Amino acid sequence: MLRQWRSSIGHECLPASAPEKRNNDVIHRQHFINGAWAEALGWNETTVHDSATEQAIGKVVHATEPEVDTAVAAARSAYAGWSQLPLEARAAYVRAIADRLESHAETLSSGISAETGMPIKLVRRIQVQAPISAWRSTADAAARALAETQTGHSCIARVPVGVVAAITPWNYPLHQITGKLAAALMAGCTVVLKPSELAPTAAHVLGLAIEEAALPSGVVNIVFGDGSTGESLITHPQVDMVSFTGSTSVGRHIASVAGHALKRVALELGGKSASIALPEADPTLVARHAVGSCFLNSGQTCNAITRLLVPEDQYEQYRDLLKVAAEKMTLGDPRDETTRMGPLVSHEHRERVRSFLSEAAASGLDLISGGPDAPVPGLGYFVAPTIFGRVPVHARIAREEVFGPALAVLTYTSEDEALRIANDTEYGLAAAVWGDESRAMAIAQRMRAGQVDVNGAPFNPLAPFGGFGASGMGREGGIHGIAEFTELRAIQTPPTTKS
Repeated sequence: MLRQWRSSIGHECLPASAPEKRNNDVIHRQHFINGAWAEALGWNETTVHDSATEQAIGKVVHATEPEVDTAVAAARSAYAGWSQLPLEARAAYVRAIADRLESHAETLSSGISAETGMPIKLVRRIQVQAPISAWRSTADAAARALAETQTGHSCIARVPVGVVAAITPWNYPLHQITGKLAAALMAGCTVVLKPSELAPTAAHVLGLAIEEAALPSGVVNIVFGDGSTGESLITHPQVDMVSFTGSTSVGRHIASVAGHALKRVALELGGKSASIALPEADPTLVARHAVGSCFLNSGQTCNAITRLLVPEDQYEQYRDLLKVAAEKMTLGDPRDETTRMGPLVSHEHRERVRSFLSEAAASGLDLISGGPDAPVPGLGYFVAPTIFGRVPVHARIAREEVFGPALAVLTYTSEDEALRIANDTEYGLAAAVWGDESRAMAIAQRMRAGQVDVNGAPFNPLAPFGGFGASGMGREGGIHGIAEFTELRAIQTPPTTKS
């Protein structure tokens, strides 16, 4: 965890790129600008807490507007050289960053687990190894994503959009950074990254990896901070594009600001994803998938399945299966290899999630498992995995993103009703369908969601990821994620005339 960062190195020997340590806390008092770690100018800071002990384990000093200016200027200066670098040369740098991240894998795992609350066993696989693989697969996909095409007498090319502001959340810190940076770099863009102040480990280790990979100065810059730092970045006149992952409310604000300045935006926002269990589906598999998806990372996942739609006449069977599955999600310290579900990220977020559960319980919904008063470990930002049944479509817990371990079970009596309920949401990030494959495929094609899984199909990192409506705009992943950071240019040559 963070308090163990470079614990074998004496304070007087700390290199410039290492965070200061004070009373076992990590003080992130530097920003990575123009290829070097620069001492922070400001004093506003955020305290980082261990999600399982509630103890302060670090502080993040916020970047000021002049520091954002310097970072953007560095990215602008580096753009001409980086964008003209041969594609394979850019790919070599991106693969080198992946190699260096891999050398810091255990530091990444322990820090992310402490900050987010995800069990260490899952962090290693989902939060660390998967993003490292994505750096490499993005490098591999770039040639296809950026290939020129010919349309009549026009040569169509994808060219980099320019300087990108990347603003990333705390729930999957390295994953979200990777989805933006690897694609932007392969497209030929330069970047200023503003990571979440609640989960700084991934961004700091990335800075170290960039140093070790000898990426040209200014190509990637990292400024730590809160919403004020982000505001300085998105309003900066030299930023050509904003790529943001986070809440829908902030996404709307960014879209408004960017629209006024005619900046490009890519927004990956909230979700209220539905899973439809058709009558012929296997209830055991459906229940297991719903619980696993909804409670992954303690529900702090944008594309989590948080609404399960089951046939009315099968409700009691599903109720029993869901209760058993939820009770197996034992809460505990995320550093314990046997823990199935850890705490939430912060005290404030825990109280927000509890407010949803308290309101649902007070309204008399069928409480299948958990609830606002369910026992949890004494320390840590824990909320019990909670399932409410026979939830009306208008209930707040069925319509708003909780971003915590809360599953709403709704019932339907016909296929058309199930589709109507599933699509009756402002969101459209993900969905799932279970049943006979041909029937399930027909349902999937009528669902308004950016990704639809049929019969438990696994996540495909090469497929485009993003949503409809309030879930945002733009896509990440594979060739589509790289294309997001490009503009189309057509060059016409005189048509050939035959004699």
